[in-house]
Amino acid sequence: MGLDFFLIINMNLLAINWPNVGLQVGQLLLALSILVILHEFGHYITARWFKCRVEKFFLFFDPWFALVKKKIGDTVYGIGWLPLGGYVKISGMIDESMDKEAMKQPPKEWEFRSKPAWQRLIVMLGGVIMNIIVAFIIYAFILMIWGEKKIPTASMKYGVHVVDSTLYKIGIRNGDKILSVDSEPIEDYERLRRKILLGSNMTILRNDEEIKLDLPVDLIGQLVENRNKEISGFVEPRRPAIVFYLDDTSKAYKAGLRKNDQIVGIDSTRFEFFDELQNELNRRKSQQALLTIIRDGQETTLTVPVNEEGKIGFVPYGAMGYQQMDSLGWLKLNVTKYSFISAFPAGVRKAGTELKFYIDQFKKILNPKTGGYKGVGGFKAIGSIFPKHGWDWEAFWRITAFLSIVLAFMNLLPIPALDGGHVMFTLYEMITRRKPNEKFLEYAQIAGMVLLLGLMLYANGNDWFGWGK
Repeated sequence: MGLDFFLIINMNLLAINWPNVGLQVGQLLLALSILVILHEFGHYITARWFKCRVEKFFLFFDPWFALVKKKIGDTVYGIGWLPLGGYVKISGMIDESMDKEAMKQPPKEWEFRSKPAWQRLIVMLGGVIMNIIVAFIIYAFILMIWGEKKIPTASMKYGVHVVDSTLYKIGIRNGDKILSVDSEPIEDYERLRRKILLGSNMTILRNDEEIKLDLPVDLIGQLVENRNKEISGFVEPRRPAIVFYLDDTSKAYKAGLRKNDQIVGIDSTRFEFFDELQNELNRRKSQQALLTIIRDGQETTLTVPVNEEGKIGFVPYGAMGYQQMDSLGWLKLNVTKYSFISAFPAGVRKAGTELKFYIDQFKKILNPKTGGYKGVGGFKAIGSIFPKHGWDWEAFWRITAFLSIVLAFMNLLPIPALDGGHVMFTLYEMITRRKPNEKFLEYAQIAGMVLLLGLMLYANGNDWFGWGK
């Protein structure tokens, strides 16, 4: 049913860094497999409900051959080799199979085309409806198991660290506290970055002075231009430079650096925060650095080698997540857990919020002035949002739920070959009482397939070659 490509437009404003590519690919394939099967099951179960014959139900596409297939009753179930989505083939439907010979025959009672329009509409909406249901169920269980996590921006003791130079040019500085975007107070740090992407102005607090800054229309495009940098985002909580972990075989350890040491200076330069340490180390790549540290309340100095990447080889406090920063008093992580009963309406609200954000993001992409088209990404971009340093089930399910919402929205676009295209033609039939010509539907299907293949080529080319730049 439909050409269910995972053409997911993704604002890939984060670095694409694949040191653990196998882990991210594994998570991506698992998430997409779950969503494809459930999406297609939505079409399958509604088609069977209205007594349509389903000829094939496949995870991934199977041109020329399938990895696995088995016929049960009238349906061949299988797994294809081309992981671009999945499909169900319903008898008597003009879809990507382009089975023209079958369409020349008189309609059979088990065929899709013989069913009334309202039944065909439900079948075509089945996948989208399933994706929406899946999203809010996943969110509901996340809220029950891990809870809703929020970081009030006012609780960020040291303000923000401006990671991307684009925001620095706008006027944001390390240590600033962001109070509002478009005059709306920011109560949750995780929302902060989204608000900045979609906003037109912001108010910050610097040295007890409120300052209003305008955000450029093409902020997204500028941020994407910097995406080659290995960063985790364009702003993050600022934190002191305190050693959390270092290997006892590292050069820094052998030079005398230890856990809980706070680094407050290099050579004659004094500082307090990790971002300042990074800046100083970048100036001393492949050199020796004289560190000033505080250990047990006493200052001492150590000479440590800096590698060619501007690092000395330790993991700082705060790098292990917000819980660690909360335990140190650098910010406040509020966790609200929901009961079984309250989690489901909360999951619906969460799904609605995420859908609204994606639609707002989509609008930005469609506006050439924003440069959002530069951030259109394919499979590489999608894979890069999964955790790369270990399997995190909470993160996995959050991303999967969001992708389910994206899949639902993308499939509703009125493009022939997507569910939305079929819905559009069926609504036309229901309103006008006239069925579109089957030859026209065939041509529309081909045009839609060409358009989607072109968009997929662009999105994935943008991932690897930066075609949108």
